[in-house]
Amino acid sequence: PNGAMEAAVQRESELMRDGPRGPLHGVPVGIKDIYNTKDMRTTCCSPIYADYVPDHDATAVALLKKAGAIIMGKTVTTQFACGDPSPTVNPWNALHTPGGSSSGSAVGTATGMFPASLGTQTGGSVLRPAAYNGVVGLKPTFGRISRFGVYPVSWTLDTMGTFTRTVEDAAIMLTVMAGPDIKDGHTSHREALDYTRAIGSQKTPPRIGVLRTFFFERCNDEVRRHTDAVVENLRSAGAIVSDVEIPVDFDTVLATQRLLMSVEAAAVHEENFRTRADDFAPMVRELIEMGMITPGVAYVQAQRVRKRFRREMEEAIQGFDVLLTPSTPAAAPRSLSTTGDPMFQSPWTTCGLPTITLPSGLNGDGLPLGIQLAGAPFDEERLLAAAKWCEDVLEFTLTPVD
Repeated sequence: PNGAMEAAVQRESELMRDGPRGPLHGVPVGIKDIYNTKDMRTTCCSPIYADYVPDHDATAVALLKKAGAIIMGKTVTTQFACGDPSPTVNPWNALHTPGGSSSGSAVGTATGMFPASLGTQTGGSVLRPAAYNGVVGLKPTFGRISRFGVYPVSWTLDTMGTFTRTVEDAAIMLTVMAGPDIKDGHTSHREALDYTRAIGSQKTPPRIGVLRTFFFERCNDEVRRHTDAVVENLRSAGAIVSDVEIPVDFDTVLATQRLLMSVEAAAVHEENFRTRADDFAPMVRELIEMGMITPGVAYVQAQRVRKRFRREMEEAIQGFDVLLTPSTPAAAPRSLSTTGDPMFQSPWTTCGLPTITLPSGLNGDGLPLGIQLAGAPFDEERLLAAAKWCEDVLEFTLTPVD
């Protein structure tokens, strides 16, 4: 894009004259098309906003620019970051889904269009496409990165996230964007850290809790065997590994997330839906309609279930650096009419814990597989340190696909 070329020329001039703006000086970055970008269309992949050009940047975008990043352009998302598949295909096999909703960001990073990109997650929209496309996906703690200037799906679930090719790059992106923002009331007041300090800081092997409840029961045999092999690899390298059983009904947790998302999405879209319902894609329309007929009592009870689940997960992680699960129940499905099932990512969104997915192998059809690591709230430093240790042990990185 012309704007990116102009920015690149400007960054080169700045570098020669004053030195780098920050750690992302001259680095091209893709932005999911629900983040406001000044003087650049932000459409949410919807005809309702086809010509919308914001007069300001989202806070996350502004921080990237401040650090020297070059905005390559907007990446395709499912409409309003919900369930209807986008035109994007999986670069490992064009007959398979790339996941969603942050499909364009994941694929752009996987194919080397840019080394880093932004996504959002309300259910599984960062971790799932990252796993399907063989890149590193980071969903920080809820409230760690400002959501100001990002079109919402669900105010109490939406979490900003990143796609990169390495854990170190994920740490750089988080360092640039994390921190309080008075423009977003859900952003934590905790000061952010320099998360790059976590890279290489794991001097002793991490304590890993393997969460078999639900996750190993719902994945296919291929994923189960692969994850077990990864766990043994990590154990052989010195990790202190123990199985963790949690008495949680994860199906209830999934239903809770869906209810919260539908009610809050209905509130977000109420005005547009009353006047332009036909411009909403089928799955978005269904989500909104379900939210509109959900009783207030059910919404309040769902929030109570969510808080209890968060307490249970915080207790489960005590004594461990991270919890480990498969990233997805299976590799990317052979279909372009679905974005895959978010059941393995949605629980982490619901409880708000920071989570990262790492590519860990290929299945029999040559499609990426991954492992998920979850950490304690606002302890991204420990999560990233453990993730980097695992990345080094696995020595599995995928070169950008053509």
